[in-house]
Amino acid sequence: MAKFYAALTDEQMDFIRAQKMFFTASATAEGRINLSPKGLQTFCILSPTRVAYLDLTGSGIETAAHILADGRLTLMFCALDGAPLILRLYGHGSLIRPGQADWENLYRGFPPIPGARQIVVLDIESVQTSCGFSIPRFEYNGERDELIDWAVKKGDAGLRQYRVEKNQLSIDGLPSGLVD
Repeated sequence: MAKFYAALTDEQMDFIRAQKMFFTASATAEGRINLSPKGLQTFCILSPTRVAYLDLTGSGIETAAHILADGRLTLMFCALDGAPLILRLYGHGSLIRPGQADWENLYRGFPPIPGARQIVVLDIESVQTSCGFSIPRFEYNGERDELIDWAVKKGDAGLRQYRVEKNQLSIDGLPSGLVD
């Protein structure tokens, strides 16, 4: 049975810290719904009602475009080992980019990962738990290095050029607000 909370409990924060991956979901009134997996230790709990993740340069920029257009954001964690649980965080997102106020302060909460392009902050409006009884068990075998290797090979100038060419618009043509 699903339960709702106004903020994260200590137990829920411990659960989140133990997870190796999470999912983001965002949308606007029209267009595609975006659902993305995230990993590489890019998640940070700021308070029981505020979390953030380090967004890395990649082929898409959907979450940023959806946040600018609509603001709604859902994050989901699910237990792939141990006791079953699904945990969803509902709220409104905001974007913090290099050079903006709060970037340095927030960025310190993450390991330095090549290719960081922005920090996505979620102000939590509600937390939902559900059973997760049907989620299969998986064994963690380690992180993938391909995105980091790609970012290192590109270098700062190459990453800036890539973002200019590939990260200005969402797949539905919405602006990302990302300017390099």
